[in-house]
Amino acid sequence: MRFFLLLCALTGLAGAAPPPGVPGRPAPELMEALKHFRTDAPHGWSFTQTTAAEGKSTVERCDAAKPEFDRWSLLRKDGHAPTAEETKDYAEARSRRSRGGTAPKLIEQLNLATLEVVSETAERTTYRCGLKPGDSGDTVAGFLRATIVLHKPTRCIESLELGSTGGFSPTFGVKIAEMNTVMTYHLPAGDRPSLPQKVSTRVRGRAFLFKSLDADMAVTFSDYAWAGRK
Repeated sequence: MRFFLLLCALTGLAGAAPPPGVPGRPAPELMEALKHFRTDAPHGWSFTQTTAAEGKSTVERCDAAKPEFDRWSLLRKDGHAPTAEETKDYAEARSRRSRGGTAPKLIEQLNLATLEVVSETAERTTYRCGLKPGDSGDTVAGFLRATIVLHKPTRCIESLELGSTGGFSPTFGVKIAEMNTVMTYHLPAGDRPSLPQKVSTRVRGRAFLFKSLDADMAVTFSDYAWAGRK
């Protein structure tokens, strides 16, 4: 289930696709978008991150002007100002997270050999492709498809959706009926580059028939400010 954990951590993905009728040859504008695509905010940008899941919520602030180890702070938890204990627990959890391993890059999991154009207008092209396993233990990627919306005037990824193609069983005793993650991005405007806007994840399934795996999570990014620090 490492791929599912990666989806839930997220913060994005992008894909490449061929022009109609030319399988396996990504369009130049999409390749350019992929080259500059980031799943997180670009370096130097501060922002507020609001996470809501299972009736709980957290509001965090990332201050890019501060040293990397001290950039994140907890603003609110479950609708109230955090207590001293909650602030301490948050700092410890953030510290552990920063020492964790590096997850596979979603963009590198795109199976470019399966790229296809789904639809196209003057401003946008929608692509779809399969995914490759992120590592030897990834039993989920093969059941998902990526749908990518490219904004052609800016050559930026506007949204990316990872969705299951049907029910599947990634491991013994686990049945997933639905798995879907949608990531959206602000388009560039003036001096501001493309920035993450929202990540929504929905899972429906059961483990060993009796344990529900149903989960919904939304992560929203707001209040961007250039900190002038790389």
